[in-house]
Order: sequence, then structure tokens, then C-alpha cells
Amino acid sequence: MAVHDATMEAAGPYDRARALNAFKFGDKSFYWVTRLSAIFVLLLLGGIIISLIVGAWPAMREYGFHFLTTERWAPSLDPPILGALGPLYGTLLTSIIAMAIAIPVGLGIAIFLTELCPIWARRPISIAIELLAGIPSIIYGMWGFFVLGPFMADTFQPAIINLFQGVPVLGSIFGGPPSYLSLFNASLILAIMVLPFITAIARDVFATVPPVLKEAAYGVGCTTWEVVRNVVIPYTRVGVIGGVMLALGRALGETMAVTFIIGNSFRISPSIFAPGTTISAAIASEFAESDGLHQSGLMLLGLLLFVLTFFVLAAARLMLMRLQQKAGK
Repeated sequence: MAVHDATMEAAGPYDRARALNAFKFGDKSFYWVTRLSAIFVLLLLGGIIISLIVGAWPAMREYGFHFLTTERWAPSLDPPILGALGPLYGTLLTSIIAMAIAIPVGLGIAIFLTELCPIWARRPISIAIELLAGIPSIIYGMWGFFVLGPFMADTFQPAIINLFQGVPVLGSIFGGPPSYLSLFNASLILAIMVLPFITAIARDVFATVPPVLKEAAYGVGCTTWEVVRNVVIPYTRVGVIGGVMLALGRALGETMAVTFIIGNSFRISPSIFAPGTTISAAIASEFAESDGLHQSGLMLLGLLLFVLTFFVLAAARLMLMRLQQKAGK
């Protein structure tokens, strides 16, 4: 027994040194793998930006700043007349309307699941919400074209048009004639598509609220609405805003579903029931048949969408940082 202990002590320093070297090698390998992965992402992002700039440069040189202020889109002329005002207007309008619909509905569903829903119903409803996120966008587009569009044009839009007819401002916003393909229909499809993202993230962050905080609020006589408004939402506002901005990024870049139902019209109309287009829809519908300056103009549209999404996400990041600073983090 003494001989065995002596042997282990003699072999101990060598084994420890070999184990330390193995740990150091593993740490260094992990460090360089993660670092190279981060560098690869930056290189990939830089490559995309450079490719867009190179492809868009002829249009940038030809049209300059007027590309942003021109509504007309006539690629068949010689030289082509190309303007991004219509697609930019459609992209921003459809995203704003979609978020105005999806945010209250998504947060309401999340609050119901975490605060009011019976235990036996939470899992089926959660699964149904998550399944909405897994449906391909082209299926949403087909459903919108064959089902939602006819319903909106035959039932919903005529009622709204008659309701606001003659009302200043609102009469123009909700003006006719009814259409199967419109900005509002595309916005409604976008709202349905981004709803699972808002709901799932909000539900997860609402579940992180310490039960003791809610129990204390209930203990002093607060109602469920007061607990949600004064405890749950303030505690989780950073996560909620992050989920909303993630959904907004999805809405800005959605392509196929919007292309099916928006109408692909480059004209700007004050009515949300009129056809329109977005940057993604314009690129998807015309890129395959484009060449020369027309193709460069579409590449410039893609660059504008990239910049727009970048600024939206950057603004969201700054907002989150300020909220964290106010919270003392």
C-alpha cells in the first residue's frame, strides 16, 4: 500500500502538468473558434454591403439623391426612369400598420397565457402560436390572395369606406374603391406573420417576473390589470421592446407573402385600400427580368432596405441601452 502511494506521488506532478496543458489547449482552441466565428460574421456582413454598393453604383451615379424623391418607376424607357419613393412609402406604411395591429394583440395573448389562462389550456394555445411562426411565407401569401383578399374587398372594405365617406382626412385614408390587392391587406398578412414572434418573446419574459413581486401587489389590493401595468410590464420592458424590434425587422424585409397581395403598384395613394409595393416585393417581382441600369436600381433598393433595417435595429439597441441605464444596470 505504501509502495502504491509512493508511486502515485511520483507520477502526480507529471499528470498534473499534462492535465494543465490539456486545459490550456482546450481554452485556447475554444477562444480562437469563437473569435474566428465572430470575425467570419463581420466579414460576411462586409461582403454583403460591398456587393450591394458595387451593384448599386451605376444607379447611384445616374440618379443620385433624386432616386429617393422620385415616385415614377419606368424601367422600359431609354434611359429608364427609376424612383424609390413608392417602395419606401409602401415598406414603411405596411410595417407601421402591421406593428400597430400585432403589438397589442401579441402582448394581450402573452398576458392571457401568463396571468389569466387556465393551466390546461396554456400548452395548446402556446403550440398554436408557435405553429404560426413555422408556416412558410408563400402559404400566407396564397391564403391572403385567395381567401383574405376577396373577403376584404367584398365585405370589410366597403363597410369601412361607407363609414368614413365624407369625413376629412379619414375619408381619404379609407377611400375606395375596394380592392383584392392593397396596402392594408398586405399589412394584415404581415401582422399575422409577426404575431408569433411578439407573443412568444413576451410570454417568455413575462414568465421571468418573480412571483413574490406579483403576490405582493395582489396582497395590497391590486387588480390583475394593475399588476400587469405596474409590475409585469415595467419589469420586462427591455425584453418586450427587443421582441417588438425583432418582429419589426421581419416585417420590413418580408417578401413573398407581400408580393402576392400588395398589388405591386409604384404609385403613392393616400388610401390604405389602394395597391402599392414594398422594396422587397419590387425586387422579387422584377429582378429576374432586369439588366443594366434597371438591375442596378433594384440593387440600390436592396441597399436602401439594408440601411433602413440597420437604422431601425440600431435605434432599438440604443433604446434598450437607455432603459438599462435608467434601471441601474
